[in-house]
Amino acid sequence: MTEPSKIPTIRDLMAQNPATLDRNETLDIPDTIMNLGRIRHMPVVEDGRVVGILSQRDLFRSALIVALGFGRKTTSALIKTIRVKEVMTKPAITITADAAVSDAARLMIEKKIGCLPVVENERLVGLITETDILRSVVECSIQR
Repeated sequence: MTEPSKIPTIRDLMAQNPATLDRNETLDIPDTIMNLGRIRHMPVVEDGRVVGILSQRDLFRSALIVALGFGRKTTSALIKTIRVKEVMTKPAITITADAAVSDAARLMIEKKIGCLPVVENERLVGLITETDILRSVVECSIQR
């Protein structure tokens, strides 16, 4: 008889040490990081605690100034005046590293969000995304 495979937890799938933001940074910083690093979500931390999350969607909403017809130079200048805390989603919905992957998936579906900061003792330890969960599903189905 084969040994049952271990059911993965969030700890097994999460990205460790995700790029983070300070709530007082201006939007030009995450805009550059997200575009260059192909990152869609960045936790916003204060003293190691998650206080919000900034997503590409939040950046798009704040980029309304682009839609208003401002030129590239004016848009860049305006983005430098907007702080992360003004557009981030707060409070961030989090999950613990030992939680079941199905709990994370259920929470993302219910809250219509694409990622969850992972916390232990109220400190950020990682980030789990929809893509991480889908990758796990695919890997499990291939192994069967």
